[in-house]
Amino acid sequence: MPDSFPQVAVVGAGAVGCYFGGMLARAGAPVTLLRRPKAGAGEGGAASSTPTAGLLHLDSIHFQESVSVQWAAHPCAVRDAGVVLFCVKAQDTEEAARQIAPHLSNSAVVVSLQNGVDNVERIRAASQIHALPAVVYVAASMTAPDRVKHAGRGDLVVGELTVSSGNADRAPRVAGLFERAGVPCVVSDNIEGALWQKLIMNCAGNPLSAIARVPYGVIAGHEPSRGTIAGVIDECVAVARAAGVRLPEMDFYAAAMKLVSGDLSKATSSTEQDMARGKRTEINSLNGYVARRGAELGVLTPVNSTLASLVKLLEESAGRERNAERRS
Repeated sequence: MPDSFPQVAVVGAGAVGCYFGGMLARAGAPVTLLRRPKAGAGEGGAASSTPTAGLLHLDSIHFQESVSVQWAAHPCAVRDAGVVLFCVKAQDTEEAARQIAPHLSNSAVVVSLQNGVDNVERIRAASQIHALPAVVYVAASMTAPDRVKHAGRGDLVVGELTVSSGNADRAPRVAGLFERAGVPCVVSDNIEGALWQKLIMNCAGNPLSAIARVPYGVIAGHEPSRGTIAGVIDECVAVARAAGVRLPEMDFYAAAMKLVSGDLSKATSSTEQDMARGKRTEINSLNGYVARRGAELGVLTPVNSTLASLVKLLEESAGRERNAERRS
């Protein structure tokens, strides 16, 4: 990236988008944060398509600071962006990609900062946008619409799934942008393996945190849960290998336990946070994805299937309760 920061648009102003967008804004980048686009949003409506200046409050483990940003609600706000951080929930991938596609500059780099391993393919299929995949490691939550609380880590891995002459410099440029903002960002030559590594970590901890409604540290100290984590990981690794993924040479169980008992011990999973706010979870792109992919490849995944089913059951039960309260 050049010395001056490019215009940055963040599609999906949730915890991940606000944290990384906020870090870029803190370093001096012009950042526009897009809240979830309205379904079927069009070109009309001047008020809805005009960004408004405001503040984003960063409550980090390292500092507390308010940074200047632009807030927007219309997908046309990506029009002048050189870099677009695509941070919507996995279940909203196709809709959000279709909404921003007509407004993107031809030179814009779209970076997928999402949970799951297939978002880049889904973005391309829905909109012909060739996004750059990123692996996100951060514990963050929204405590108010304009306030993000950072609880641990805050680093990225980027890389191309398929390198060509037209995209060979994208990952280093994006990594340089984040490094200038104080965000550690590594360029990987095996981003598929890195995506699966993160998926395995998510599958190990996310559903247990959501089902029990506890921070990761409680799970790490609970012996039966440690056995469940081992079962989840064994299944994920078996599915990845059957799919031909080149996984990193590492002890996934040891890495998962270090994660949940260390930097993230006081944090709850994004799945738990979604359930607490009454929102749909991404479990279908986590343990649910592993279960579906395992079925396609003939790999048994009873632990992942069970955890995904339990999260969906809790999610749907909570939805029925909210509907009943509205009717009463």
